[in-house]
Amino acid sequence: MPSNPDIREERSAQILEAAREVFARKGFYKARMDDIAARANLSKGTLYLYFKNKDALITALLDRLFQSEFRDLRAIQKEDAPATERLRRFLDKLTADVQNNWLGMLPVVYEFLALIFRNRLVQKAFRQYLREYLSLAVPIIEDGIARGEFRPVDPRDTALALGALFEGTLLLWVYDPETV
Repeated sequence: MPSNPDIREERSAQILEAAREVFARKGFYKARMDDIAARANLSKGTLYLYFKNKDALITALLDRLFQSEFRDLRAIQKEDAPATERLRRFLDKLTADVQNNWLGMLPVVYEFLALIFRNRLVQKAFRQYLREYLSLAVPIIEDGIARGEFRPVDPRDTALALGALFEGTLLLWVYDPETV
């Protein structure tokens, strides 16, 4: 592995992009490390210096996707603005992320969703995603209740309902973009 951190990061990103493309085209179980190495124009040995198996690749892909999303959502949560405005910006940011970052990842995201029932690492990554989402959305709702902007509701249940509405709408959009 190169000693230069910039080169390591660039090579890792190259591998993750190749993995994303291969997983989207072949699915997780049919994809082979050989396919990913070939798509990345690397030797299989070099690939294994960065990622020991497909599970490590999936975990890194999910982490990359979620961390960039959460970085901006954390900033929105901490803003000194009315809760209604922050919640609207929070949901707008999620929507923009889907439009700008996730569209190319949707086949992989839905492949990962199918793996939730069979792969413990994917289960763990999605549980972490849900915990992080709740840790960001719930305080905004709690603040809105305290300020009298929102009715007194269960903040966690409300955040889960908003997330489910968002994810459900996204799924409908994938199936029929003209309807949504």
